[in-house]
Amino acid sequence: MTSAEEIVVFWFSARVQPLWFQSTAEFDAELTERFLRVWQAACEGALSDWEASAEGALALVICMDQFPLNMFRGRAESFFSETAAREVAGRAIGRGFDQSLNDPQKAFLYMPFMHSESLADQDRSVALFRAAGLSENAQFAEHHRDIIRRFGRFPHRNAILGREDTPQERAYRSSAGAYLG
Repeated sequence: MTSAEEIVVFWFSARVQPLWFQSTAEFDAELTERFLRVWQAACEGALSDWEASAEGALALVICMDQFPLNMFRGRAESFFSETAAREVAGRAIGRGFDQSLNDPQKAFLYMPFMHSESLADQDRSVALFRAAGLSENAQFAEHHRDIIRRFGRFPHRNAILGREDTPQERAYRSSAGAYLG
């Protein structure tokens, strides 16, 4: 089984960093082949002992928040472990683990709140990024929060999750400034 340290080293490697928000089909396939079983174990609660350390909690959050976005791109499973990732992140922050992480690591620990369709989570996301001085991440968090304030959900997820677009969401999604995920 893959260790928490292996996930952190992999995710923050010079090779992987450029793929964080610009993934390729090849990288998605590599990530699936390498980490699908780890994600499944995390979802089953088999890796809960990782929460005992900052690095372990971070690895668990990356595994449940980031990996499924790549492994299940364009499918509802992309969001399956989002809630669990938020719960792990919340406990880690409550223990002060975020204070021992560097800025990129901190950003990924906070990211599950930015991915939430709850306005309270969105507010927390913005507050976390601002308090950490992560201004670029805070701008993205504010943008995500604005979408949730406006629609109560992310319109770009509607088709994947089998939800009907409202007329306002349809207009937004076809606009030049639409966030498409």
